[in-house]
Amino acid sequence: MSNMHRIHWFDEQVRCGRFPNSSWLAREFEISRRQAQRDIEYMAISLRAPLVYIAKYRGYCYEDQTYRLPHLYMTEEEQRVLKYLAHRYRHYNYDQSDAVKRVAHLLERFTLEEQQTGSSQLPVFRADPQQLQFFEILSHAIAESRKVHIHYRDHVGERQFTWCPLKMLSQFNADYVVGYEKDPLQQTAIRLEGMIHVQITNETFQCQTDGLLGAWEEALPVRKPFVAEIRLKEVQQTELWQGYRIREKQDQVYWIEFYDTAAFLQHLFISEWEELLSPTWLRRKLQQSAEGIIDRLAVQRKTNVN
Repeated sequence: MSNMHRIHWFDEQVRCGRFPNSSWLAREFEISRRQAQRDIEYMAISLRAPLVYIAKYRGYCYEDQTYRLPHLYMTEEEQRVLKYLAHRYRHYNYDQSDAVKRVAHLLERFTLEEQQTGSSQLPVFRADPQQLQFFEILSHAIAESRKVHIHYRDHVGERQFTWCPLKMLSQFNADYVVGYEKDPLQQTAIRLEGMIHVQITNETFQCQTDGLLGAWEEALPVRKPFVAEIRLKEVQQTELWQGYRIREKQDQVYWIEFYDTAAFLQHLFISEWEELLSPTWLRRKLQQSAEGIIDRLAVQRKTNVN
């Protein structure tokens, strides 16, 4: 659900004199208190809403009753693209960096991310579909302080580990996520391009935000996500299915957005679901992958028998 939908609801509660607060907003839309407070800060900072907290009523009212929310018409997909671009531009430290960071600040006003501001020809960034997908999953995990399970490959080899992500960052034309495995004092940055698979977990962690870095690079993410129609076993209580955005739902059937086909196929192999209804090409790829695994197992079985 769009954050503007939540903001319009909050605005209505304020106008009705109900003195809403972040707890109300979080409970109404089943989001975290942290996300709800960001929505309220976005209203105050970016939308110039004259919000005043009244301690007596433990909620907000408008100091200026004539205030009206600006008319903003933007889809969630457009907001995600702007968020990605703002992140890239904000961490651009090469030619014309001052101008670029001013553009980043402008974009951030539409993405709930007020960062530092940063001036003519602008760099063009390319959005790798897999990294864009990982960016979405990791951004959600960071917002909810949830751990992720990462399958990772670098010069040392392949390994799998559980990670506490803290912040996205770009340096030297590479994308990173800052975080730690067990010790919050041993924060490091790992490259997104080294990730083979990322899965969000239900396990949360105590957020540690001291001494963080910053990051991102590559081209315009003007590409629409693929959509898979899937019948799930359980009703989803959030707007995400284990990190993948739910576009819409009807009963147990969900329309799930994804950017990287290989990563989503791997996700389907390890997730609980009942039926993949569409698209046909994705069902075919999944069947081919499954048949390939069965064939390899058959060969291995014959080898063991002989």
